[in-house]
Amino acid sequence: MAGSRLEKFGTVFTRVRDLMRAGVVKDADKPIWYDVYAAFPPKKEPVYQKPIARFGKVVDKVPEILYKEDTVRAKFYEVYGNGPRAFDLTKAHSVSTSQRFIEKHQELEKTGDLDEEKLFEETAKAVLAEGIVLRRRGGAGQMALQSPGVSVSPEAESRDPVLEMRLKDMLQELQQEHREKQQTETAQDPATTQ
Repeated sequence: MAGSRLEKFGTVFTRVRDLMRAGVVKDADKPIWYDVYAAFPPKKEPVYQKPIARFGKVVDKVPEILYKEDTVRAKFYEVYGNGPRAFDLTKAHSVSTSQRFIEKHQELEKTGDLDEEKLFEETAKAVLAEGIVLRRRGGAGQMALQSPGVSVSPEAESRDPVLEMRLKDMLQELQQEHREKQQTETAQDPATTQ
């Protein structure tokens, strides 16, 4: 019984009791409610009961819980995958790339009136501008773009070239823009040069 993870077999109380008997859960680690439940058990044991079939098949209805960001997260994993390495769960305050993407998506969604596809692409650009490199799934499509004489799918051709940029190129562009901005400021204000 202790090995079962399905809520339909036994109650939480019986599962905790059996874990304590087996020595998996120590007396010092038992839940707060355990002694109260043992002293005052319910009149009717809270056990899952299969619904009785009347007039055909009865479905045990459990509503699906979907949040708006779940669709964005699903699309993120479909397009970009899990990333180059596993997520480190030992760091308490680290945020996954997908969560950062969703937060930026929600931020841009509040400010702009873009359709869903454009918003997704703009979010990818904004995340890339923050220094988070996103790589699309399927290296074959990227290889086809680089090798001459290979036919490219219309989907690959219609991709935004900004998403194919590397972080190094992007940083060089930002530095160049910063230099140009400083040059125009110094040209407009000759008193600062003297």
